[in-house]
Amino acid sequence: MSSYAVVDPATGETHATYPTLTDQELEQAIASADSAHRGWSRSSTPAERAAVIHRVAELHRERRQELADIAVREMGKPVGDALGEVDFAADIYDYYADNIDKITGDTPIDLVEGSAGTAVIRRASLGVLLGIMPWNFPYYQIARFAGPNVAVGNTILLKPAPQCPESSTAVATIFADAGAPEGLYTNILITDDQASTVIADPRVQGVSLTGSERAGAAVAAQAGQHLKKVALELGGSDPFIVLSTDDLDSVVTDAANARLDNTGQSCNGAKRFIIVDDLYDAFLEKFVAEFSTVTPGDPTSEDTKIGPLSSLTAAERLADQVDRAVAQGAKIVVGGERDGARYTPTVLTDVEAGNDAYREEFFGPVAVVHRVADEAAAIELANDTPFGLGSYVYTTDPEQAERVANAIEAGMVYVNCVLADSPELPFGGVRRSGTSREMGLLAADEFVNKKLVRIAG
Repeated sequence: MSSYAVVDPATGETHATYPTLTDQELEQAIASADSAHRGWSRSSTPAERAAVIHRVAELHRERRQELADIAVREMGKPVGDALGEVDFAADIYDYYADNIDKITGDTPIDLVEGSAGTAVIRRASLGVLLGIMPWNFPYYQIARFAGPNVAVGNTILLKPAPQCPESSTAVATIFADAGAPEGLYTNILITDDQASTVIADPRVQGVSLTGSERAGAAVAAQAGQHLKKVALELGGSDPFIVLSTDDLDSVVTDAANARLDNTGQSCNGAKRFIIVDDLYDAFLEKFVAEFSTVTPGDPTSEDTKIGPLSSLTAAERLADQVDRAVAQGAKIVVGGERDGARYTPTVLTDVEAGNDAYREEFFGPVAVVHRVADEAAAIELANDTPFGLGSYVYTTDPEQAERVANAIEAGMVYVNCVLADSPELPFGGVRRSGTSREMGLLAADEFVNKKLVRIAG
């Protein structure tokens, strides 16, 4: 039985199952991707690649409702969020097409005094890449991997999450309809064992994974064994630090939005709310009131703020985490109720260092609120985590903002704003949150040969 299936978490209905590739079909896919790289990718101009990428963006916009409806079926994403994700994916493709000359152009090197001639860094494609994608953002995740890599001339083998075969197939159709040559972008529904085969194949030059720590460790070990470049974007337990404000209501609204976005299933969603003592009581009261107004709804309605979790299993896992947290001393201030795959927005307090919840990532609409004495204590708590993806700082003091931003051990710091991702801004973390950067110009340097060309004078 195939592991690829579209199971609507809102209803439990199985809409479709998809067969995995045979070993022969997988071999054909790898060979086609390798041929496309040796042929079209190497001979095409940046302008020709940009034209394909721009058309991919256009087709996302033309088919936005169809694509959004698929995401609703696959993982329960509220349709308004799904439409926004499709639009953002289109913006990402356009960004790389618009900036393809910056991505592919030579970077001159200033030679030391007395040296004659020239030297440049010339970016060249590596070849076939394997992308292992998650389920939480089925279009955005693909765009931030495929966009920069197609721009530089790499070819893509895309393994979707088991619950996202329909969306990934739709993206593959878009690439074909955009004029991409056969093998430039190939959707492969494969088993984990087959993924290991792809990683080991000498024609495949690198692998990118967005997913869990366990999956990242396994893929990194396989890639290392075969001396392949690997890029990882893993989990996060991002701090949301409130040090001072002239508008607490606005801060609370931002805090709730940062936690409940995508029904709380975002790697870089704010998860730990670290509030200075003199603001804590007022923040908690308003925060709980904000959470109390939100209930999981019908994901097909544009009025729905959060839907079900991605699956019944995900909801059961989240409920178990909360139950364990409470058993170890945490207090539920609001929420903590599961109905099938739906889980009510939940606020936990009194989570101490000995509690499993102090270190775990809650991948759902659960927030942990901490009280701290001052800036130093806030920084110490923010950094007391194995993760290091994103972070949020709210303060009215610009100098404090700079100090705290410098002190936080994370790949991203957003000051006085949330949900501010944009195609030009690099995305990624440190420590157990990953090893790479996606988005922005940095993404195009992950899988590229930075070739030195030195010409004597």
